[in-house]
Amino acid sequence: MTFAIIKTGGKQYKVAAGDTLMIEKLNRPEKGDKVTFEKVLLVDDGKTTKIGKDVEDTKVIASIIAEGRGPKLHIIKFKAKSNYKKKIGHRQPFTKVKIEEIK
Repeated sequence: MTFAIIKTGGKQYKVAAGDTLMIEKLNRPEKGDKVTFEKVLLVDDGKTTKIGKDVEDTKVIASIIAEGRGPKLHIIKFKAKSNYKKKIGHRQPFTKVKIEEIK
């Protein structure tokens, strides 16, 4: 089974053909668009592992399934004896992609 490690949005992901994953939001408005990840760090096919300059020409092609926002996280700030409390919510935007192939 061939897998690769790609870098996108400041994070690294282990991907294989057919995988579905949620990554940091991409600037692609259309559902079904193809996106190419060119920052491939490692490729393994079960027999050999390629890393560094050996994977410079490797690309991972994916299609966009959906865009959305994650679950709400609550941030609470509180200081004792000073009547200070603050509640803030945050929802992180994401892009859901399906890995098509590793070239």
